Amino acid sequence: MPDYIFGLTGPTGAGKSTVAAELRRQGCTVLDCDQIARQVTTDCIPCLEDLRQQFGDGIFEQDGALNRTKLAEKAFSSTENTQTLNGITHPWIRRRIEQEIRHCHEQGHTFLVLDAPLLFEAGADTFCDQILVVLAPAALRLQRIIQRDHLTESLAKARMQAQPDDTFYRERADICLDGTLDACELSCQIRQIIRGVEE
Repeated sequence: MPDYIFGLTGPTGAGKSTVAAELRRQGCTVLDCDQIARQVTTDCIPCLEDLRQQFGDGIFEQDGALNRTKLAEKAFSSTENTQTLNGITHPWIRRRIEQEIRHCHEQGHTFLVLDAPLLFEAGADTFCDQILVVLAPAALRLQRIIQRDHLTESLAKARMQAQPDDTFYRERADICLDGTLDACELSCQIRQIIRGVEE
């Protein structure tokens, strides 16, 4: 295992990517678990077949590729569907995360960050020494999601509602970061966090 693993999470649109970029700038190796999830839903045949069985052929293109927009429309249409999606994908994602952590250890990385929106739901928090949570006001998050993912307001709200509330994250965090901080303030906070571990 790397010397120290941070778990970085929080609700969608809160500012995790900005925090991850600053952690990377200050010397941490950042493992993008969204990218891992994308890989799993691209090349993991058993996972894709389970998704087809649960959500139908309509979530796939004619060439067999997963249509992520159509999957999202179905998966985030109800809490039950979201739980079904997570139940299918999370075990495969967790396995892939374990492989990446081992690889980072072999490469000699000191600080690793698991940037994972579903850190707790996937059980990846068990890999972590410290949990960093990023939070931001709901209205700002909605605006960011619409701009970032080019979604309609209704679909963006559905994604937000499919996630736990801020209390869920606060209760599980070692440190809460404000997703509205400017670059200088954020840089100082991250520096303090890393120094705290080094000391």
